[in-house]
Amino acid sequence: MNVEIYSKTNCGYCDRAKIRLQKYNPKIHMLDKDYTREDFFAKFPNAKTFPQIIINDEHVGGHHELEKWLAFNAPDKNF
Repeated sequence: MNVEIYSKTNCGYCDRAKIRLQKYNPKIHMLDKDYTREDFFAKFPNAKTFPQIIINDEHVGGHHELEKWLAFNAPDKNF
């Protein structure tokens, strides 16, 4: 499973998403290190929260959307 997390420092939901997805070895992009706020809003124009998560090239959304996605899209246990 290909996972990307757009995160920022001091973000509890970002930390929870990273822990929840750690077994998939996510690529983590950090605000002000790997991208700017302008880059973030260009990529996710409707985002209102951090983190923003992409799984297999599909924009899932934030932490709450991730939990819903995982509930309905149980990843293959072989990943």
